[in-house]
Amino acid sequence: MNKNVASLLSRRQFARRATVLSASAAIVPGAALLPDALTASQDAANTTQLSPEGRLEADSRYRQILGLYGDRLDDAQKAHIKKMCEELQPTLEKIRKYKLENGNAPALYLKPLVEREQKPPSAVAVKKP
Repeated sequence: MNKNVASLLSRRQFARRATVLSASAAIVPGAALLPDALTASQDAANTTQLSPEGRLEADSRYRQILGLYGDRLDDAQKAHIKKMCEELQPTLEKIRKYKLENGNAPALYLKPLVEREQKPPSAVAVKKP
């Protein structure tokens, strides 16, 4: 290894910088790093993807949430919930398009990789006094 490269950054300095960087990444919210124009264009793209039925369903879901919890939410939370309802709708439509019959087996099920022998019931441990 070249001594010039090794003298630029020691292991201790690297650890300090990595700690500071990871701590600052946890403090700074992700939305602050993105420009507002980018998030606004993404919001517009999400709303244009919805079909009229999808928009109606997302709006009815939003109204139902407001009916249940509207008195507890402020304006920012209501706007966030509306955005979440609109972003959820394309995923729901993709799931609903998947053809599934009653006879289809589940995609995932628990199957042990190793068959284990079971101990016979007569081999119960007896306590010694």
